[in-house]
Amino acid sequence: MNIHPDDPKWTAYVLGELSDAECAEVERELESSAEAREIVDEIRMTTTLLKDELANEAPAALQVEQREAIVSPSRAGMKLVPAWSIPRWVLPGFAAAAVGGLIIVGVILPSLFRSRQALPPAPPVGVAANVLQPPSTPPSVPAPATVEYPKQAGQAAPAVDQFKGGPPAEVRNERAATAQEDALSREELKNEIAAQAGGAVETARNSVQGQQGQQGQQGQFEGTLGRLLKAQKDAAPPAPAAPPPPYPQSFIGVGERDQARASVGVGGDIAIRIPIPVRPDLDRRPRFNTEGYDRIEDNPFKSVAENPLATFSIDVDTASYANVRRFLTQNQFPPKDSVRIEELINYFTYDYPQPTGKHPIAVHTEVAAAPWKPDHRLVRIGVKAKDIDMSRRPPTNLVFLIDVSGSMMPPEKLPLLKSALKLLVDKLTENDRVAIAVYAGNSGLVLPSTTGDKKEIIIQTLDRLEAGGSTNGASGIQLAYDTAVANFIRGGVNRVILCTDGDFNVGITNQGDLTRLIEDKAKSGVFLSVLGFGMGNLKDSTMEKLADKGNGNYAYIDSLNEGRKVLVEEMGATLMTVAKDVKIQVDFNPAQVNAYRLIGYENRVLRNEDFNDDTKDAGDMGAGHTVTALFEIVPRGIEIALPAVDASKYQQPAAFDRRSGSNEMLTVRVRYKLPDASESTRFDVPLADRGASFDSSSADYRFAAAVAEFGMILRESPHKGAASLDHVISVADRGKGADKNGYREEFVKLARRARAIKELR
Repeated sequence: MNIHPDDPKWTAYVLGELSDAECAEVERELESSAEAREIVDEIRMTTTLLKDELANEAPAALQVEQREAIVSPSRAGMKLVPAWSIPRWVLPGFAAAAVGGLIIVGVILPSLFRSRQALPPAPPVGVAANVLQPPSTPPSVPAPATVEYPKQAGQAAPAVDQFKGGPPAEVRNERAATAQEDALSREELKNEIAAQAGGAVETARNSVQGQQGQQGQQGQFEGTLGRLLKAQKDAAPPAPAAPPPPYPQSFIGVGERDQARASVGVGGDIAIRIPIPVRPDLDRRPRFNTEGYDRIEDNPFKSVAENPLATFSIDVDTASYANVRRFLTQNQFPPKDSVRIEELINYFTYDYPQPTGKHPIAVHTEVAAAPWKPDHRLVRIGVKAKDIDMSRRPPTNLVFLIDVSGSMMPPEKLPLLKSALKLLVDKLTENDRVAIAVYAGNSGLVLPSTTGDKKEIIIQTLDRLEAGGSTNGASGIQLAYDTAVANFIRGGVNRVILCTDGDFNVGITNQGDLTRLIEDKAKSGVFLSVLGFGMGNLKDSTMEKLADKGNGNYAYIDSLNEGRKVLVEEMGATLMTVAKDVKIQVDFNPAQVNAYRLIGYENRVLRNEDFNDDTKDAGDMGAGHTVTALFEIVPRGIEIALPAVDASKYQQPAAFDRRSGSNEMLTVRVRYKLPDASESTRFDVPLADRGASFDSSSADYRFAAAVAEFGMILRESPHKGAASLDHVISVADRGKGADKNGYREEFVKLARRARAIKELR
């Protein structure tokens, strides 16, 4: 399907100017095309920005002479001309000008907005000059090639094709055409990236003064805030009893906590609007990078003789993938520690069968050759949570906890945040409830718990939020949980949705105390979702830990399209937990397995004794969630260098018993709790290795392996073997499957971009 971004029908659809039949046709296109949805979302954001700017623009005052001319034109010496005396040839000119203005607003502005989003921010000074220089002579297009792995002594030849005697002619032709197309797109990408980098140096230099100037903008209002609040409270008219009073236009760092409570109140009955000097030209410029990531050390290979059990918590977070996409879209390789391979894999859904028994989750396994090390085996463990009919979902009690501190000012933060939450609000009903709490220097409740059918009130409250001041996240967390508990729905969904860049700098600021606070609040039965926004000061490690301790999930929102995926398409998985504290323990058979390593999940590894400990927290699964884990297996008889451990003087190694001789490679043990239970349930699933080749495995299996291979390359993992971006692209392209929403196709494009960036280094 060819999507034309400048087609006027998209603007007409957003403005409600199409007939019902035309609307239905456009909506069918939106369902089948992620690109079309992104175009419409950008136009909506553009129109919202225009409306906000026009609403905030103060009307120009008339001078005395102008007012007199309008009230009494004869006294001002003006002669009114009757409309019928205007020459007819003039009227079409006015009409044409009006139509031209509509075209500019409806078509050209969204296009410009889209172009501005597409351009990557300038790299820091001192980096741009050495990055992405175009090749002096474009290399010729390489001929289609196959991926070859180096064969070492004692290794079996890799199983690279399921066709005996080679693939049929039509398969060879298809692969050759795909390789030719990939080679052409490689050169186009390299030229595009090199062109974008060409003017980056001067832009980066010009931005330094802007960065320094902006730092002085924040916080200057807080000293006079108390006086402004008092003056506004004295002048405010009494609030009506019903309907609810108008909600605050904005909430920004409120002096002392007690003063904030007294001034703002639970009902939010005082409108607060504090002007903050904003320089839009400075606001869009890149900040100094203070992003925070925890260090990740790849899981090592472990000997089955010494470590027969591997225990870990499931992880449903997807933030790392969206964050990696952000870096690659800006023509940069992401920091190694920002790449969590399990989150890259779990960004995508897989076609696992629904649970059919008494358990709300089901486990599915598959094993084949490891593509980057063909004499090793790759085991996939897939966990599927049961789906829930969204038309019969339980009522929800949501509290939006929104960071409105000064760091949230850029358009990719608070403005994007508001647009994303509106997508969720649109799906709520009268059975749902929403409250909005905000925090900067302190916290305040700007919207008390309100039924979901009052969408206009909720959206107006979001629209009035503005950014400024410091970041007291702990204060906001306390208020949000108090609000959620006060409106708790038994048998329903009770959740706080924290939206922030994670940059807490007032009150409780260290990760240890913040996570303990969240851990304590999680005992109330209220779950937590964390949505991360922005760049430059993203505190990724803090947000991941908060979501982990809050029985929730962490997603990074880098675009409105990602907001739609997390909050609309995956609404059930994001909001409705069907199994909590889900742990996996894999028992390896020493007769079949020499060694193993878990790919990813480095910060989810548990002690073996934690598996049976119901007080030990683990990850939760929402309705319809899929979780995938990969183990690289060294079969019995294949040697691998492992760190030597001296034998015990007092204990002999355990001998294999008769059960070790079975054809089972391993057994997967799963333990989980129902959402309202305190005791866990366990079930086991065995796996036998049938010797399948990689190419004979399922499309989902091959795609997940390609994503893992991509992550190992980005992390420069010591275990990546013969992994290559060429192989990632080839395997992922053939394993896309139905790809309803186009996310797998997007991954292939990202892998191609990563290859082009790497070749231009």
